[in-house]
Amino acid sequence: MRLALFDLDNTLLAGDSDYEWAQYLIDRGVLERAQYAARNNEFYEQYKAGVLDIHEFLDFQLKPLAQHSRATLDAWHRGFMQERILPIIRDEARELIERHRADLCAIVTATNSFVTAPIAQELGIEYLIATVAEERGGRFTGRVTGTPCFREGKVACLQSWLDHRKLSLEAFEQSWFYSDSVNDLPLLERVTHPVAVDPDDRLEAAARARGWPILRMAAVASQASGGKA
Repeated sequence: MRLALFDLDNTLLAGDSDYEWAQYLIDRGVLERAQYAARNNEFYEQYKAGVLDIHEFLDFQLKPLAQHSRATLDAWHRGFMQERILPIIRDEARELIERHRADLCAIVTATNSFVTAPIAQELGIEYLIATVAEERGGRFTGRVTGTPCFREGKVACLQSWLDHRKLSLEAFEQSWFYSDSVNDLPLLERVTHPVAVDPDDRLEAAARARGWPILRMAAVASQASGGKA
């Protein structure tokens, strides 16, 4: 039995779905540009630097969901998928997923499940382990349910998901986790095959020190399109 886990943002996607969702709402005029754009960029830089306060970020990211009906949000999300997500799904990512098609596969992401569930469906991955936005009476509350799926929280959320299936990480003969971010070191350290995908500088240093493979999907994509590696 084998397990393949995939980070989503800047791993299977050539971009960050959380960031792009906020930018999409800003461009549509749903969120005020002057108020939200700088803050969105600030959180994104904190994430890349490995210093993000996940609870502060979730307060920023989930509150807009509570201000609109689910029907309206779902309609916006359909446009978001077409305009922002489909163009940044890597062909190489689809090929990577296909290589693991015989394995138990799941996306493990800090981005909330409202944003990411349709993306997982588009990628053909049945299981999604993500931060869960709280819903009551068919509307989002602007709060999170349970443990945010971030840093050590990814390990906890994965374990809860496995427990529900009466499994454990140690039960798998082989396990993979593909990620770009130093924030994912806690889970990368738990699998038998950690793979750094177009890693940030800190993850690349850790991967080289530990002899982990480094997968350069961005370089492959650039070469295939005639761009610079």
